Amino acid sequence: MTDWLFPPAPTPSLPIAGRNARFPVRRILCVGQNYAAHAREMGHERAEPFFFSKPADAVVTDGADPVYPSATSDLHHEVELVCAIGPDGDIVGWAVGCDLTRRDLQAAAKAKGRPWDAAKGFDRSAPCGALTLGALPDPAAAIALTVNGQTRQSGRLDDMVWSPAEVLKKARTLWEVRAGDLIFTGTPEGVGPLVPGDRVEAMIAGLSPLSFTMRAR
Repeated sequence: MTDWLFPPAPTPSLPIAGRNARFPVRRILCVGQNYAAHAREMGHERAEPFFFSKPADAVVTDGADPVYPSATSDLHHEVELVCAIGPDGDIVGWAVGCDLTRRDLQAAAKAKGRPWDAAKGFDRSAPCGALTLGALPDPAAAIALTVNGQTRQSGRLDDMVWSPAEVLKKARTLWEVRAGDLIFTGTPEGVGPLVPGDRVEAMIAGLSPLSFTMRAR
């Protein structure tokens, strides 16, 4: 038995729709600018998929509400289709996720050619709904996000520049993709700011919806 210096942190996990079992999260990879319209609104054109990451314990699940992060005055929402990787290294399920972004820190990092870690990989930056196992119910499904009942983002999964299968193939050239990995596959246009008290509801047709309220610090 290992003698730990202190007790290890609990394993982050996602609930699985219709089952008591949970999906253990090993790490989170995210694809940037994978919808052409969103790339344009961020000032970019179509390009090879690129990745950034979040720590596994950034997930917020089971109806919990994330806390508005420190060091930002411009927190943005980004609704995304999330792929869950199983024991054979392939996609075993899907979920609705929200990539929370400190947009002001990201802009400052971009301007200086610095990494995005503080802008993307902060605590509680990856709210995620329950995982649906099996094939994606509809590869052309609607994807949307509302804030306080007002639609901010709306699109279709087949608006992606790179399909989930293509994203996974690219990821495998960069990492040893393993069971427990989550891949956030990009967001449609319409990203925008959140403030404490905002109610966020995100959906992809055929998957369990995601909802949360931004809590003040």
